Amino acid sequence: MFELTAYLEHKRRLIDNALEMHLPPEEARPGALHKAMRYSVFSGGKRIRPILCLAAAEAVGGKEENALMPAIALEAIHTYTLIHDDLPAMDDDDLRRGRPTSHIVFGEAAAILAGDALLTLAFEWLAESQAPAPFLPYQYALEAAEAAGSRGIIAGQIEDLTAQGRQPEEDLLEYIHLHKTASLIRAAVRVGGISGSASSEQLDALSLYGCNVGLAFQIADDILNETSTPEELGKPTGSDRAKNKLTYVALLGVEGARDRARSLIDQAVDALSKTKALNDPLEQIARFTIERSH
Repeated sequence: MFELTAYLEHKRRLIDNALEMHLPPEEARPGALHKAMRYSVFSGGKRIRPILCLAAAEAVGGKEENALMPAIALEAIHTYTLIHDDLPAMDDDDLRRGRPTSHIVFGEAAAILAGDALLTLAFEWLAESQAPAPFLPYQYALEAAEAAGSRGIIAGQIEDLTAQGRQPEEDLLEYIHLHKTASLIRAAVRVGGISGSASSEQLDALSLYGCNVGLAFQIADDILNETSTPEELGKPTGSDRAKNKLTYVALLGVEGARDRARSLIDQAVDALSKTKALNDPLEQIARFTIERSH
């Protein structure tokens, strides 16, 4: 029987070992920058995005080793977004995963540069990873750039910042979460599928899965911010409400948001079940995203 906890732990160790091997060591100049980069990368993240990348590769008959470098590149991009998201000019958060955020430990300038360096390093790793035919050799970089740029994560971030204090609008809220959160999760499963030579039908199904899981993941974050404790979450709770942020909890209430998240996960799993791209890890990770406690 498939055991999700053991699977996640095994994949997390694999990803952490790859990150340890490929990130510049702290001793390499400039040491202060590399220390700041490593501090955030190894801050206890769940590695959901790279794990989804590996699971998607295996679901279409590929090998995890072919997806590993693109997977850790996506984790580096994710970490850069967290560093910048915590900055005083953005969400101004002092805690992340139970530890002081990068700018608190290293200063604002070093945090900005650490995020910049991780983003750049991610594209170095992607450039070194060649996608199989019939995809373009540089397809991984294209997927990541689309997910991370001005029509991806950054679009969601700027809309999120400018939406604070506005009345809840479902179209705007969905736009923010699709771009700020779901775009990188969608990219993770697409990159994994591409590494395993997914068919066009499988890749379309993985894209829909990634969008729905990404939205559900963010809804779960919104719910945890409202219902969890700082000790459980590793960062302040109730901050979304205090900042009058646009969230699914503000729009639908806690129970309505939970119902929406469950519906999205059902749609995600259903999309994959219609192709040969559904395996136990992808289904159970999808359900885990809305059942987690942090």
